[in-house]
Amino acid sequence: MLNNIGLPGLLLIAVVVLVLFGRGKISSLMGEVGKGITSFKKGISEGQSELDDDRVEEAKDVTPAEHTDVEKDKV
Repeated sequence: MLNNIGLPGLLLIAVVVLVLFGRGKISSLMGEVGKGITSFKKGISEGQSELDDDRVEEAKDVTPAEHTDVEKDKV
């Protein structure tokens, strides 16, 4: 169904929406959509940075704290 809508059909839909809702309402709606997309991207990047921080914290130092037993066995 949507594959048959061409450029003239899209322009007609845009004009009808503009007439029904008015320019002010559409611009405020698009502003809200933009804010939502921005906050979504910010949340995704914060979540990714938290995951990266957790991975770095886990991979810091895994060697044992004391090597005295190993050094005594070598002598």
